[in-house]
Amino acid sequence: MKNAAFLIIAITLLGFQAKAQEISKNAIGIRLSESNGFGPEVNYQRALGDSNRLELGLAWHSERYWDDVKFTGIYQWVWNIDGGFNWYAGPGLGAGIESYDRYYDDDYSYYRNKDSEAFAFFTGDVGLEYSFDFPLLVSFDFRPQVNLNYRDDVNFDVGISARYQF
Repeated sequence: MKNAAFLIIAITLLGFQAKAQEISKNAIGIRLSESNGFGPEVNYQRALGDSNRLELGLAWHSERYWDDVKFTGIYQWVWNIDGGFNWYAGPGLGAGIESYDRYYDDDYSYYRNKDSEAFAFFTGDVGLEYSFDFPLLVSFDFRPQVNLNYRDDVNFDVGISARYQF
């Protein structure tokens, strides 16, 4: 937990060093990711200034015996590398609902029961993006996620995105 707090503080301090570059005022699209199950995320970005933005996402992840639906909000600082290439980082948080199958053994007679739990998490985002001359933004990012109340674990989410800029 100390490492996660240090990472959030470091990213926050680096955000004050951000240089202004042109980022899209709005972008909407889809993010495909793998984090304990593959799934899509409908994703929206809104510029809050010249070099920072808010990213909101509604994701659905699925694996053999469970499904997650989660909402994520991330504050991002954006730094220009060269031309249309940017990198970005920022802290965030979210909440969701996990539904899963529970299997019970009653004298070798197995039966299944659907169950669900709500959960909350802290997350962060570090990524690389390219903005084309036409209104397309593609990106690759890494999102570690620290779960708070339903599992005491950390997920590592890697994703690719395509967004329409307007």
